[in-house]
Parts: sequence; structure tokens; C-alpha cells
Amino acid sequence: MADVIARLAEAVLQEARARGLRIATAESCTGGLVSAALTDIPGSSDVVECGFVTYSNEAKQTMLGVDQRSLAQFGAVSQEVAREMAEGALRQSRAGLAVSVTGIAGPGGSEHKPEGRVCFGLARTGGTTLTETRDFGALGRSNVRRAATEYALRLLHNAAAPTAKA
Repeated sequence: MADVIARLAEAVLQEARARGLRIATAESCTGGLVSAALTDIPGSSDVVECGFVTYSNEAKQTMLGVDQRSLAQFGAVSQEVAREMAEGALRQSRAGLAVSVTGIAGPGGSEHKPEGRVCFGLARTGGTTLTETRDFGALGRSNVRRAATEYALRLLHNAAAPTAKA
């Protein structure tokens, strides 16, 4: 899977570079793995603007401007918070494209928010912010984190592609 992630990261950088896009990430359950995948590629500094690792709710609020009411009403693992995280990453940077990841890597979870549930946000300057939730299942902590990293890179790649309408 690491090879898949490396190939995706390279493809994201190529597409973003070709379109003059800078990228920001806002990560919770992946703990910076999306940013790490991108910055593992030499020369990524012309595309990667910054990465926010906002593991705690307080960090989500102070670093990205996530509304405390959203956290209280929907919880950190929600499309609403994923949206605010992605939009906050754009506001707090010079990036034109941002992805956010917030979820339950495990172990554990609940009936309503099971292990493996991850919410994503994708924001683009001047565009509509997209959100979605994926249930990867109880794959174990490291596998959920890898799956979420791969998925976030796919979202970035699709958004940076020439036919993207994000």
C-alpha cells in the first residue's frame, strides 16, 4: 500500500504543479500522514503550502477556526467538522486546495460512529467545499490511517485534475 500512496502523492504533485495549485492539509486521525506522503517527494515544496495536525478539538478550534457549536452538535467525526477543517486550512494559508481528514482509526468507536469511519473535506478557493464519509471498517488503527491517507490523496488528485469541478 505504501507504493500506492507514493504513486498517488507523486500524481497529486504533478497535477497541482501543472495547474499552479498550492495544497494545505488539515488532519486529525491521520496525524500528518497525508502531508508526509506529499513531502516525501523531492521538490514538493513548490506545491505543499502547509499541513495542520489538529488532533484535539481545541486545536481544531484555535488553528482552523472550527466552531465549538459544530463540535458539540455533530462531534469531531462529522462532515460538518471536516468541512470547517478544510475551509479553515484555506483561510489560514496561501493554498488554493485543501483536504481534511477526521475519523476514528481505532481501536474502539461506538454504535453511531464505528471504528474505521472517516470524514473528508475538500475545499478549493472560489469553489464549493465537498464532504464525504467513508466507512473503512475495523481494519486496525494503522490500516484505517493508511486507507484514509490514500483516500485523501485520491480526493486531492481528482480535484487537481484538469476536469475537476471542485
